Amino acid sequence: MLAVTILGNNSAVPAFDRHPTSQVVTIDGNNLLMDCGEGTQIQMINYKIRRSKISHIFISHLHGDHYFGLVGLINSFSLLSHQQELHVFGPSPLQEIIELQLKVADTTLTYPLHFHTISGEALLVDNEKFMVKCFRTNHRIECYGFVFTEKRQPRKLDAEKIKEYDIPFSFYDQLKNGEDYITKDGRIIKNDWVTIEATKGKTYAFCADTKYDETIIPHIQNADMIYHETTYHDNLRERAEARFHSTTRQAAMIAKKANVKKLLIGHFSSKYATLEEFEQEAREVFPDSELALEGVAYKV
Repeated sequence: MLAVTILGNNSAVPAFDRHPTSQVVTIDGNNLLMDCGEGTQIQMINYKIRRSKISHIFISHLHGDHYFGLVGLINSFSLLSHQQELHVFGPSPLQEIIELQLKVADTTLTYPLHFHTISGEALLVDNEKFMVKCFRTNHRIECYGFVFTEKRQPRKLDAEKIKEYDIPFSFYDQLKNGEDYITKDGRIIKNDWVTIEATKGKTYAFCADTKYDETIIPHIQNADMIYHETTYHDNLRERAEARFHSTTRQAAMIAKKANVKKLLIGHFSSKYATLEEFEQEAREVFPDSELALEGVAYKV
């Protein structure tokens, strides 16, 4: 299962009980933290996110509303006797900043902390359960979006067919991996005769802070769900352009042109007390648009 829980959906300044950017991407029991704005730890407690399950943290860029909560979280892990390895991905000089903060506090961590510097489009994680890739976005400073993809699950066994062809239990794992079975007399039992193709893995793309830029489309094409910032209503396109941000209809146009299935919108400016108009404007261009609301888990 692939799901996204929103911890923070506001832009630079916390306001109206909205918090800076942070999300938890859950893939097959793994919790991956996407950005870590101020207040992320409190939001994890509020929404019962198990910090002990977090193995990877991805920081899109070094504006404070996207990473000022990181050093506190790293320190809390240690105070709670965290043992699992933690991998942090982000632009340079994130490692230098965090290590300096830990050094001046004379902090010794209880777990291995690994930094991975992002310097361009790359495959960041590739294991048996999921992949994570990054791509550059068009923001005021170096900034990256991320694509999270479930690995295709093993093929499902058709119990009746397996019994019919008298395939031994010891060969079941090979069947799940797509292998044909050869009988003792040399007959080939085709894999697709006795198995069912598993559901294709889902894809979620976090498009990070960016002004309207169609060059990101190839990276998010046909995704099951994307998150795209909508800092302003569409009547403030000039302001959005000047500040390297996007508007409601611009985010929706990216979703439409990328042929994605669902659009989540967030990173709302603190000038707006209510959010209904954001959703209304986005839906005028891309009907399957939805507000990224704090505390809500969206199944991809």
